[in-house]
Amino acid sequence: MTISAAGDIQSIFMHAVSAVHPVQLIRRHVQVKAPSTLVISGDDYVVPPQGRLIVLGAGKASAAMAQELEKVLEGHIRPEGFVVTKYGHALPLQHLELLEAGHPVPDEHSLEASRRFLETAAAAGENDLVILLLSGGASALLADVPEGSSLADVQQLFTLLLNSGAGIHEMNIVRKHLSKIKGGWLAQNIYPATLCTLVLSDVVGDDLSVIGSGPAVPDPSTFADAMAILEKYRLPEQLPLSLRRYLSDGVAGIVPDTPKAGDASFSRVHHYLAGTNHIALQAAADKAHSLGYHTQVLASDTTGDAHTVAATLAAAALTYEGPRPACLLAGGETTVQVTGNGKGGRNQQLALAAAIALAGHEGITLLSAGTDGTDGPTNAAGAIADNHTLERATALQLDAQDFLQRQDAWTFFSKAGGLLITGPTQTNVMDLMIVLLT
Repeated sequence: MTISAAGDIQSIFMHAVSAVHPVQLIRRHVQVKAPSTLVISGDDYVVPPQGRLIVLGAGKASAAMAQELEKVLEGHIRPEGFVVTKYGHALPLQHLELLEAGHPVPDEHSLEASRRFLETAAAAGENDLVILLLSGGASALLADVPEGSSLADVQQLFTLLLNSGAGIHEMNIVRKHLSKIKGGWLAQNIYPATLCTLVLSDVVGDDLSVIGSGPAVPDPSTFADAMAILEKYRLPEQLPLSLRRYLSDGVAGIVPDTPKAGDASFSRVHHYLAGTNHIALQAAADKAHSLGYHTQVLASDTTGDAHTVAATLAAAALTYEGPRPACLLAGGETTVQVTGNGKGGRNQQLALAAAIALAGHEGITLLSAGTDGTDGPTNAAGAIADNHTLERATALQLDAQDFLQRQDAWTFFSKAGGLLITGPTQTNVMDLMIVLLT
């Protein structure tokens, strides 16, 4: 890749990430109108003298969201509450307690976070205002264990789902039905307090019942839906017996299903969508335009297998007939069915598949990366590829196709060059795919 293309594509990505950072979003959506009155996305909320402002936060961006909220409230209202984020994403907070926990597979701290959430929720009274700061990653960071099972059982399930190729909508339907905090249960515990949720969306379509497994949203799915998803990916026989029994009891009506629309506990719940992939895409387009690129947004709802999406993006680049230099943009979240034993993530896998498809074609540079700064269990946000990627690999005697089949994209790019390492970005609105044509 040329120096300008490599620099430009990273600049476009980081500008998009900055546009959905909590520093921007919280101040845009929360203001103090009077010593005891908050304005949240244009709506007034009063904390009466006998009430409290309680803040709960869960997700990869929750620490940054909480830190900025504390700054907005400084000198006006002192919040109390609890926040959980992913390891390595902690930030100093003045008034709120903070815990780091496991992601994408929950750990003991995830169980502790759920316990603290439910404990705080149960103590909330009618005069209290609860603000929930919710972002991607909350489904693992807030994990609890169904009766009769163990943390090891739940960890096994999460791992099976992550490796199955299931989409986030499907995974979270299953997760909701093994929890007493997800799928609307948190709202039921907080009632009759008023609950306002500020959301950074990490799901295509911004479905509130899916983001963070919808802890404060009526759940339209059922235990039968959860079982159907597990059967679709041939997972029931691989599940721990305790979880199979629990889900079967749910289908039979022995275990109550998640709270549905019309439940009284949702009557005092309000949701505000603060950050989305669409905002990041628009910021990327604006930055690309300022750098002199003709921009085109291909899609904001990209899903499906990473290899298929890579082929689609490569085809769009190879058949492009518009003015140059050009920038093609897409947002969303792909999946990978893990069958190999390599190291990587969906974005690195996509970039490697694209590198193979673009081999020999000059003037095309592709970046695929997570806006949270992480991609799978690696230190990279994603990767950058162009026609020179395979040239460098060949010189190093690296078989790109072999690395692709083994899902070992991180090792490939660490040797051939192209890893995008940003560190935690403190936000999370899915992935961005950027193609520069020069």
